[in-house]
Amino acid sequence: MDLKGRHALITGGGTGIGLGIARELAAAGAQVTICGRRPGPLEDAAASATGLFPQVMDVSDEASVRDGFAAAVNARGPVAIHVANAGIAEGRSLRKTDLAFWRRMMGINLDGAFLTIRESLETMSDLDWGRVIAVSSIAGLKGLRGAPAYSASKHAMVGLIRAIAADYTGRPLTFNALCPGYVETEIVDRNVVSIRARTGMSEDEALAVMVGANPHGRLVTVEEVAEAAMFLCGPHSGSVNGQTITVAGGEP
Repeated sequence: MDLKGRHALITGGGTGIGLGIARELAAAGAQVTICGRRPGPLEDAAASATGLFPQVMDVSDEASVRDGFAAAVNARGPVAIHVANAGIAEGRSLRKTDLAFWRRMMGINLDGAFLTIRESLETMSDLDWGRVIAVSSIAGLKGLRGAPAYSASKHAMVGLIRAIAADYTGRPLTFNALCPGYVETEIVDRNVVSIRARTGMSEDEALAVMVGANPHGRLVTVEEVAEAAMFLCGPHSGSVNGQTITVAGGEP
């Protein structure tokens, strides 16, 4: 795959899935802007591979998104590949979900996808090729026990992608969502702590809850999700549009 001359922008690009996708795109020749709220992890990530460029951005803040895109486009040209990956994953029962928690979940996961995808379309309008990928979750296709706010935000991301794909049918742009199961990232580490605090489980027991939720009995690797994203940016992906691609070890 040759992505030389393409500019990719990835939110949540300093760690985990976002960084994995960023490295793969850069290895294929793209110039990759990696975005996040904390400059430290972005700078460390950019130093780890050629072709990665840090850009501080808060996806829940409209002005920050506009300023971040403007700086990236000014430096590296129109965004041809946008990966809306920034998000948070926290569980809380509905009865314990206050409005502040709900709005924080939607503000980052859903508003962030809306704002950054909308901004990316402004830069893609004159291009003859473009790819938009939203990193949703298996929770975007089914209800995740103990996480109604998270599940709602990820379902909404899938709906957003499907609607935009319908709007842009016939244009040289595609819009798809990746729906991973539990992936071996820092989010799983944080969830282990959260599960232990809520249930009193041991660390091994808490981890087993997430491992067991993946049908193949292991955590999904970052590389597996990144390869799915690379397919969507590949030379034979133009007919894949408005789809959800599940990377979860056999989850229907």
